[in-house]
Amino acid sequence: MANEPNYSTNPSKDEPKKEKVRVIPLEYIDEFPGHPFKVLDDESMQKLMNSIEEIGVQSPIVARIKEDQRYEIISGHRRVHACRRLGLKLIPAIVRDLSRDEAIIAMVDANLQREHILPSEKAAAYKMKMDAMKRRAGRPSKNNSAPLEQNFGITTRDVLAQESPDSSEQIRRYIRLNELVPELLEMVDRESIAFRPAVELSYLSEDEQRNLVETIDSEEATPSLSQAIRMKKLSQEGKLDMDKIFSIMTEEKPNQAETVKFKSDELSRFFPERTPPELIRQTILKLLDAWQKSKATERPITRRSRDDAR
Repeated sequence: MANEPNYSTNPSKDEPKKEKVRVIPLEYIDEFPGHPFKVLDDESMQKLMNSIEEIGVQSPIVARIKEDQRYEIISGHRRVHACRRLGLKLIPAIVRDLSRDEAIIAMVDANLQREHILPSEKAAAYKMKMDAMKRRAGRPSKNNSAPLEQNFGITTRDVLAQESPDSSEQIRRYIRLNELVPELLEMVDRESIAFRPAVELSYLSEDEQRNLVETIDSEEATPSLSQAIRMKKLSQEGKLDMDKIFSIMTEEKPNQAETVKFKSDELSRFFPERTPPELIRQTILKLLDAWQKSKATERPITRRSRDDAR
């Protein structure tokens, strides 16, 4: 990377806007404020670092020049992190002259193309983009459905849906997840709580949600959709207290009568961080199947040994 052209240590916003690759110092690059997509030092990051060590950064990052004349990442946080961990000094980049809201929209659009996105990441990203779209349209950002075109009833969320993989209603549900306390939102990411119940739980007050977290921890049970809807209704009526939460959460659900549960810390030493629960389940079933087959092959050997002894 060090031999590539267009090296610049003094970026200027007066430079002409050109979609060309230049090489910029990592020390002048800042992360995007409030970037909702996690950058983890996991197995995927190690593979990226190995690739960069072997063949360099093949896809340039996208950045913008800020008001303080530094660069801000729009797309490429993982590549920047990998290069820093490797001790590199430079990285190839496409630099664009964008406003704050234009940069937010571009950042979200670039990262929504990822293969694996956590619900919490998508929730924060959709809210960031919709707020930016509303500001660009000259409207306040408090109402999730503020009309973008009053004459035709088109909302900002409708426009966002046209540019996104999710429908307008699904985007509304994702944005609701931002109202969850961190503990519940983490459970949604881990798939301990399903998406639709989580949306209903987002209407509970913060105190009610924390009472629910306490009950989930003590009873090792998570709410079904019907239970979440009941708690939401009681909350709206001002009748949801700790006793009501406990009563609802300790009901035996038909599909939980014969459920075997593992705590996350019990499995963490066997699986990398953020391993999808379905992959954990499939792996455990495969291991049990292999164990069962091995036990089946041991039985005839034992019987033959007894016959020989006679």
